[in-house]
Amino acid sequence: MNTLTYQEQLRKKLDQVEARIAAACQRSGRKREEVNIIAVTKYVDGEAIGEILSAGIQHIGENRVQDALPKYEMYGERGTWHFIGHLQTNKVKDVVGRFSYIHSLDRFSLAEAINKRAETLNLVVPCFVQVNIAEEPTKFGLSTKELFAFLDETSNMKHINVIGLMTMAPNVDNQEEVRPIFRQLREWKEKINLRAYPHAHIRELSMGMSGDFEVAIEEGATYIRLGSILVKPDELS
Repeated sequence: MNTLTYQEQLRKKLDQVEARIAAACQRSGRKREEVNIIAVTKYVDGEAIGEILSAGIQHIGENRVQDALPKYEMYGERGTWHFIGHLQTNKVKDVVGRFSYIHSLDRFSLAEAINKRAETLNLVVPCFVQVNIAEEPTKFGLSTKELFAFLDETSNMKHINVIGLMTMAPNVDNQEEVRPIFRQLREWKEKINLRAYPHAHIRELSMGMSGDFEVAIEEGATYIRLGSILVKPDELS
């Protein structure tokens, strides 16, 4: 059993992660402030989120609406909340108005539901379009062949602002194997911006997780989603 408190574990891990982020930024000629850490908090309860925020991590990422809501009720006024999991249309009412960003916009019906709910609340929701670059059948997201058509179809939705793209790379032992995935997402950012969509100026790339965040940073990630390497308690490892 680890004798460190959760706060001590967290600060130690954050120091280690920060050193790796800094090195990746240096290798790729980027500034550290260009990269934001999203703490993936599905591994912890609401009390732990207070510790995470106190450690200076401002971005909280949740995957499941039913798990997220009790945590949001405790700490929703602190930090910035990102919904990063697959979002069912019937759960949109619980997410829009609470979460600052949605990272998993992956189909027209979901865009309609988000736009309708946001209109009711007089909001514009910043969204990331989820792209299944690797075309893995077990993962959600639009294929690259569908991207332009999707953006055309949603271009009249005034309450959605597509600020970024998100992807999940295959789980591999060697980070270098997924570098092409992240590079392609960055290239798609550039292709989309050339079309000057009114609702989609792509500034952000949400890519890179605990096993591959360094190569994601080297390829242009602006948000990395870290769970097991950062906020998961050691005794649960």
